[in-house]
Amino acid sequence: MSRAATIHPSAQVDPSAVIGEGVSIGAFSVVGADVEIGDGCRIDSHVVLEGPTRMGRDNRIHSFAVVGGAPQDKKYDDEPTRLEIGNGNTIREYVTINRGTSQDTGVTTIGDDNWIMAYVHIAHDCIVGNHTVLANNATLAGHVQLGDWVTLGGFTGIHQFCKVGSHAFIGMGSLINADVPPYVMVAGQYARPRGINSEGLKRRGFDAARIASIKRAYRTLFVSGRPLAEARAELETLAGEAPDIQAMLDFIGTSERSILR
Repeated sequence: MSRAATIHPSAQVDPSAVIGEGVSIGAFSVVGADVEIGDGCRIDSHVVLEGPTRMGRDNRIHSFAVVGGAPQDKKYDDEPTRLEIGNGNTIREYVTINRGTSQDTGVTTIGDDNWIMAYVHIAHDCIVGNHTVLANNATLAGHVQLGDWVTLGGFTGIHQFCKVGSHAFIGMGSLINADVPPYVMVAGQYARPRGINSEGLKRRGFDAARIASIKRAYRTLFVSGRPLAEARAELETLAGEAPDIQAMLDFIGTSERSILR
């Protein structure tokens, strides 16, 4: 049996918005034109959703968030860009997530099951993977990419066009101005490598042998003092024995700002 949406009488919902089954929209929230909200989503009071925005199922958006707003980019001239959000995300109070720009793909993308805490800002054209944690006041400049299972400590700032690889951990208050490879833990202003995110890997089912191989790759890349080309060659050898290392090689190969070392 389908579940009707519950919309508070004070909420403003544009006639063009598509509202899924079982959606609840709280008091004084605004849902703009060309917004699509998937089944089972909960939109609390005083939320602003602007379009074009597509949202999957079972997302929770807390009060005073502004999702799908125009990009904070002086070059933006009302081009038809958009925001796409997956399933099962939690978006806490005062979060701001902007749509894309025509200078990039035109899309800001948020994956599934992300935990986005209060006052986080995700700028235009960012790509956020799945199962990430963005602690309070973390800020992503434009064109930033976060892999799956990334954790950002509170007050983290990431420079535009930077990439953070899967399972990386960024310590509180860190400023990131270069790419962070998968599995690596960094901290400081400006952030520097501090080891691998071993605790996070254990929680996700990585056994001792896999973690040991990643530690060996970390030492090769960050501790050995070798030039990057030599370190990459050694990682290629290690990847033949430990498939997890291939993720680091692939990340380095696509890095545009150079990796943080």
